Amino acid sequence: MRIKSLHIPTLREPPKDAETVSHQLLVRAGYIRRLAAGIYSFLPLGVRAVEKVKRIVREEMDRAGAQEVVMPAVIPAELWIESGRWPVYGPELLRLKDRKQAEYCVGPTHEEVVVDLARKDIRSYKQLPVNLYQIQTKFRDEIRPRAGLMRGREFVMKDAYSFDASIAGAHASYKLMYDAYCCIFERLGLVFRPVEADTGNIGGSMSHEFQVLADSGEDAIVACDGCDFAANVEKAPLAAQPFAPIGATGPARVIDTPGTKTIESLCKLLGCRPDQTIKAVLYMADDQAAVAFVRGDREVNEIKVKKALACANLHLADAEWFAKTTGMPPGYVGAIGTTNVQVIADFEITAMPSAVCGANAKQQHRVDVVPARDMADVAFADLRMAIAGDPCPRCPGKLRAFRGIEVGHVFYLGQKYSKAMHATFLAEDGKEQHFEMGCYGIGITRILAAAIEQNHDARGIRWPVAIAPYEVAVLPMALEGEQLTVAEELYAALLQVGVAAVIDDRDERPGVKFNDADLIGYPIQIVVGKRAGERVVEVKLRHAGVKLELSVDGLADKLARVMVTCRLGPALTAEALS
Repeated sequence: MRIKSLHIPTLREPPKDAETVSHQLLVRAGYIRRLAAGIYSFLPLGVRAVEKVKRIVREEMDRAGAQEVVMPAVIPAELWIESGRWPVYGPELLRLKDRKQAEYCVGPTHEEVVVDLARKDIRSYKQLPVNLYQIQTKFRDEIRPRAGLMRGREFVMKDAYSFDASIAGAHASYKLMYDAYCCIFERLGLVFRPVEADTGNIGGSMSHEFQVLADSGEDAIVACDGCDFAANVEKAPLAAQPFAPIGATGPARVIDTPGTKTIESLCKLLGCRPDQTIKAVLYMADDQAAVAFVRGDREVNEIKVKKALACANLHLADAEWFAKTTGMPPGYVGAIGTTNVQVIADFEITAMPSAVCGANAKQQHRVDVVPARDMADVAFADLRMAIAGDPCPRCPGKLRAFRGIEVGHVFYLGQKYSKAMHATFLAEDGKEQHFEMGCYGIGITRILAAAIEQNHDARGIRWPVAIAPYEVAVLPMALEGEQLTVAEELYAALLQVGVAAVIDDRDERPGVKFNDADLIGYPIQIVVGKRAGERVVEVKLRHAGVKLELSVDGLADKLARVMVTCRLGPALTAEALS
């Protein structure tokens, strides 16, 4: 393609609303344009990058035995009512009515629709297993869309759904998708980790997120330094740790602690550390008052608290409501003698030989509390958020912390949806049986943002070859004489051997061409300059930052061979062109 004919409206300055590097660069480099909050138009470069991601996803899904379908984006409410998700999904679900006042939603995910397909068309175990997938635009009405394609309201997703006759079969389908996802992200040239994750609104009993590792990632993940365990911090199970005493452990006693509603103020008054205190976090759990206790230096994991309390809804409690409901003063709630409230504590507390906690009275705390002795009536569970240095739950190793961007998620659903929607088949014994299901999503458009967050520098994007809209940019320094002749010859040869190439035929200064090429992120830039008469050009590898002087003769064929490998994921190196 000739750049003079391409619609690439590059910008020198990032948009004012761009918070992340990927958002800034996608707009500046002419890939996307904002239409409304969280809704973007894709320009020619953006479309090409998205289509390259789609192609790799399709190839690996097909290789794993999945079959592509297209389901309606607008879904009748009765299907969501049948599954039980209509009243609980929340405001992210965009609901609408047609002219007959029938209710619909714009699908954020398609479990209900695909189950309806399966219960109508799959009648026998002989038709199983089946895995159906689609690549489709979704809509989720995020309350705060941000970061461009990272958390938009409208986005492109690949969603797949497997149907099996048995739990063993469903686990096999899950493993097939897990392995396919690993192949997809390897081919896309991304550094990623599969991590154990919570199932969230989708439901089910097992799930893994595929996280692209990036310092700007909004997800916190932990991974063991001694085994292959990795998990989202919301999911990571934790055990108690040995804890050093803080001194004598006589009977617990109440002391006056005026003005110490926070751990910080309490530690300042008593001269202790946060990890020597017990923190109370107040909740409303299904309209009932509840308290979760963790060590003072820890953060409560609300997903774990919700599961431990077995409640449908969990919210931080309003201080005034809590005081009125329980008679206990917020800021001074303690783990001993607590009444009129559900109480649960993190079992790390049991390893504390002595601690400070609230005394359930204004301006007072208890000191010399021995949890193993004084909290015998309290239920203990894993309630805390995992952090670096925590013990691995699988081996003697320690956890390390990373930031990640979720680009894929696989779920084992079991019979959650098939039972709710009465989706059955005739089993081998002739009896009706509910399908065992799995579902598997990939954020197609989010992958672009994640790839940039992982692959950029001060000058612009550094695309992996597999995602780059064009693989090679030919940059003639003059639009006349030998430089133009050699550039045109090389450009034609690249197209002939199947390399996705552009030629910058604009009448612009070399600096403008270099800046745009770096900003857009072509993996290879070929500068045709003063040595064109010797048939020698400069080849710049964008990601590696390496420049090579190579002969034009045979260069197109060499690049074609290298591109075949790089399209499968491996990074482009100078050695590959030597």
